[in-house]
Amino acid sequence: MKYGYARVSTASQDLELQLQTLESAGCNKIYSEKFTGTKADRPQFIELLSLLKKGDTLVVTKLDRFARSAEDGVNLIKELLSKGIKVHILNMGLVEDTSMGRLILRMLSAIAEFDRDMIVERLAEGKAIAKQNPDFREGR
Repeated sequence: MKYGYARVSTASQDLELQLQTLESAGCNKIYSEKFTGTKADRPQFIELLSLLKKGDTLVVTKLDRFARSAEDGVNLIKELLSKGIKVHILNMGLVEDTSMGRLILRMLSAIAEFDRDMIVERLAEGKAIAKQNPDFREGR
């Protein structure tokens, strides 16, 4: 079975484009919610994950619609693949336990590592700039 998941971060945003895209992709059932992606406890997403079983496919329009970060996405995809569940990220491709699926997962892993490195660099740069202020105090 193909399950779709659509999410926007705020109540003022519109889900319609994602829902239409998931319907066009042939999803049998679509879960959606207006909930920030920074939280792991998204009720509709948790319910959807509990329903997925071997042979099912989870379809999302973009990686950031179901993962809080690239690293979170890679870990979630690995977990789903280990259960025999395919993940179709419409703007990237189908991730399944095949040569191509493992290639996509490796690319996502590299992106996640790059993303983490960039965050560390930006934090270090910001801290260096902040230390130039004579009133700077590290910590709380």
